[in-house]
Amino acid sequence: MDDFIPTGMTHSDFFIGREFLTGAGRWRCTDVGTRVIVAMRIDEHPDDPSWYNGPPYAVAECVFDAYDQEGCTPLPLPDPAT
Repeated sequence: MDDFIPTGMTHSDFFIGREFLTGAGRWRCTDVGTRVIVAMRIDEHPDDPSWYNGPPYAVAECVFDAYDQEGCTPLPLPDPAT
């Protein structure tokens, strides 16, 4: 991801299950607080998706404050028609 350029997100862009990218990888939002969001990185165990079942999760969750959220890029939402 050397050429990654974030588009930026704000707190209102996040919801539980929302997937997004940072310079570090692909993430999934697991909680939305008053000022922060919590997410787990979901590209570390592509061979075993059970790592991402929870809560509790088998992978560490990270907190993203307002400054961190500016470095995120939302992934397209799945098409509900499919």
